[in-house]
Amino acid sequence: MDVIGQKYFTTVDFVLFALLLVASMVIGLYYALSGGRQRTTQEFLLADRSMKCLPLSLSLMASFQSAVAIVGTPAEVYANGTQYWFIGCSYILGLLIPAHIFIPVFYRLHLNSAYQYLELRFCKTVRICGTITFIFQMVIYMGVGVYTPALALNAVTGFHLWGAVLATGLICTVYTTLGGLKAVIWTDVFQTLVMFAGQLAVIIVGVQQVGGLSDFWRKIREGDRISSIDLNPDPTVRHTFWTLALGGVFLMLSLYGVNQAQVQQYLSSRTEKEAIMSCYMAFPCLQIALGLSCLMGLVMFACYGDNSTLNKQFFTSKDQMVLYFVMDMLQNFPGLPGLFVACLFSASLSTISSAFNSLATVTMEDLIKPHCPSMTEARATLLSKILAFLYGLVCLAMAYVFHLMNSSVLQAALSIFGMVGGPLLGLFCLGIFFPWANSTGAVMGLVAGLVMAFWVGIGGFVTQMPSSIIMHSQNCTDTVVTENMTMATVTAILTAVTDKPSKPVGLHGLYSLSYMWYSALNSSVVVLFGLLVSLLTGPMKEQDLTRGTVYPLVEKIHPFLQMLAKPKSCLGSSPEHRQIPICHDQMNGVANTERNTEMEEERETFLPLSQISCLEQETAV
Repeated sequence: MDVIGQKYFTTVDFVLFALLLVASMVIGLYYALSGGRQRTTQEFLLADRSMKCLPLSLSLMASFQSAVAIVGTPAEVYANGTQYWFIGCSYILGLLIPAHIFIPVFYRLHLNSAYQYLELRFCKTVRICGTITFIFQMVIYMGVGVYTPALALNAVTGFHLWGAVLATGLICTVYTTLGGLKAVIWTDVFQTLVMFAGQLAVIIVGVQQVGGLSDFWRKIREGDRISSIDLNPDPTVRHTFWTLALGGVFLMLSLYGVNQAQVQQYLSSRTEKEAIMSCYMAFPCLQIALGLSCLMGLVMFACYGDNSTLNKQFFTSKDQMVLYFVMDMLQNFPGLPGLFVACLFSASLSTISSAFNSLATVTMEDLIKPHCPSMTEARATLLSKILAFLYGLVCLAMAYVFHLMNSSVLQAALSIFGMVGGPLLGLFCLGIFFPWANSTGAVMGLVAGLVMAFWVGIGGFVTQMPSSIIMHSQNCTDTVVTENMTMATVTAILTAVTDKPSKPVGLHGLYSLSYMWYSALNSSVVVLFGLLVSLLTGPMKEQDLTRGTVYPLVEKIHPFLQMLAKPKSCLGSSPEHRQIPICHDQMNGVANTERNTEMEEERETFLPLSQISCLEQETAV
């Protein structure tokens, strides 16, 4: 097997990569010159609230299917088996909760930015704190999203580093600036198809190289790469069923519940029902993406095995290992390496384009418009486009900054991004679920959550630094391994994965916490500390709450609690009494069929339906 530097692209590979960039640019130009030509902020930032659920669902998946995850997940499965596949279980609650709680709250308030909610629920100070935290998070994310895959590609293929960075960054900046959110969503749809095609090509060719499906299955079974369910409840174990299925829920909520890049797409849908359906349809898309990435890792293992020359190469990260495998397996198939690289950079383009658009939105809506209420629509639209373009330049500048850093600092920068998502999730949960939380509690809770996030994250990074430089250990994880977004997995860098002689205790135990629990820990700190401060400083009164900003969780679960609390009375009631509520429901169903329209559904409020509650109790008696 050749050394890394001897894998080169053919002309066909370069043509396929160029076609990806050209197609993305054409989509941006089409939406810049069609429709309303992006002349209003509603069209530029929210696509005129006209998007359907199918393109939205693909865009929701692609927005955080980063290039780092495309190459990180197969490397994780190659090294440690399919245990990581169980993160797919977290997608259920991770999408159901946003669909039925966060989307209705945000959509019915007619927001443009998720952080407008924080001002409606608390005050302007909380809104600004949330906005600045998000901008800090996403600026780091953009630079990493562009630079990391380009660096891996350069190390394996000799592809020009800054050629890849500039091509990706500039093309994405141009089509996002010209075409607005519509261009972002429809290029995401195109790029999602390219991602799936590239991964499928690698899997199909790899299985053929192994000798067929039967040999492929035999090798991965003999290599013990099909993991069983690990029910170990220890939170310091990196990947267990509980860590992935429960800890992953909080990661999903920080992405698909409160992140502006996703909330903005929900708000761009035609109706609330379309937004909810897009969340449902994103579930199979995410499962397919996860399955393809894991299958790539299994194919890698079937082709190379444990003791292969792949492990003998000096890789600075396992991202390079995946690219090396692709170049080695597909070297006799002209064009297929280029297809996979197009797949890789499709993921990069989809993530940073969503970042550009969301950053332009929060900067305009949360930092500029409140101070310039008399700004004309034309000027606001022009300024939004300038902001999107400037954030594109900031992205390239951040990529250059990371280029100047050593690998340890780059890993720390990746981890900072991942540590911010949990506190932001906690801030929104504090406002949505706890009506007595006040503004002081929200600010202090966010500060406490960020302090906890950086304390645990940086402490873990420092204590595990010696083990992070060990290469090629089967349990090594100096790579990014999540399916959804860099946020979820770059913090894996902080977690030691070598076998420990004894269970860590004290602060070392806290620092050894699995990275999958970081969002849960940090968001919980925000909620608990925020509630404590709110109770000490005087809880918010009910009359001071803005209508629709609090989700009535108790009211929603009350009927279920009643059913569980009174099973005997239901069983002991006479047949006549048991039929009364059924007939009543049927009569209501008939009466409502004529007037139960989509608009009436969206006018539903979160106020307790006291009359219905009383009626249910009365008929139950």
